[in-house]
Amino acid sequence: MKIYPIETGNFKLDGGAMFGVVPKSLWQRTNPADANNLISMSMRCLLIEDQERLILVDTGLGSKQSDKFFGYYDLFGDFSLDASLKEHGFHRDDITDVFLTHLHFDHCGGAIQWNANRTHYEPAFKNAKFWSNENHWQWATNPNPREKASFLKENINPIEESGQLNFVRGNGFDQLGFEVLFMDGHTEKQMLPKLRIGDQTLVFMADLLPTVGHIPLPYVMGYDTRPLLTLQEKELFLNEAADNNYLLFLEHDAYNTLCTVTHTEKGVRLQDTFQFSDLF
Repeated sequence: MKIYPIETGNFKLDGGAMFGVVPKSLWQRTNPADANNLISMSMRCLLIEDQERLILVDTGLGSKQSDKFFGYYDLFGDFSLDASLKEHGFHRDDITDVFLTHLHFDHCGGAIQWNANRTHYEPAFKNAKFWSNENHWQWATNPNPREKASFLKENINPIEESGQLNFVRGNGFDQLGFEVLFMDGHTEKQMLPKLRIGDQTLVFMADLLPTVGHIPLPYVMGYDTRPLLTLQEKELFLNEAADNNYLLFLEHDAYNTLCTVTHTEKGVRLQDTFQFSDLF
């Protein structure tokens, strides 16, 4: 198994929303805000090459939304999904599987694109199976008022209409070749890939741990639907990660790609940060 970071772009979100009840005087130490209180975020996906399969974990925002929509998120930088795939010698038509941790627009928007004459939407990965899970799919297609603005029909319905939709069963290993961890604090049945690469275990953190600034337990996003459950899930997972020296792949951290955590007197805290080239 080989893995590659796929940088699909950068955007900005409100720092207060990203850290919930934690005061700005604390969270800005790790996640500095601009004059509009926005913090920089990446949309870093993961490509897994495993024998004949090429699995893309999440897809970023995509490009089909309006300029007005994108204007809300201050997109910046030169990254794109296609350019990042090309850098590693791949094309989107090579992708055999698209694994969506959850269906919020910044994680799945790139799964669907306009057709050539912009008359309807189509899968952006024509040869791929798309992976979600049944509970999350039902949650996203019948959204609650709190999350409705994050579950966009144009990102979700065309996946099912294409006939390419598949659901993860059990822990996913038999279907995907890696274990899937399910988390319910951020949204219903968010899925985190847990990979074994040589003698290392790597976990793709999605929105359980957006950045290294979110490692302390109370640092929970205001976007989470069940913040107290996120606290419990983070505590259990971070203790396991510290016990076993897991590598944590950070989807949204604009400054760090990977990190490890360790036990301290104050609880689990950051141990080291790494860029991908440091380790792979």
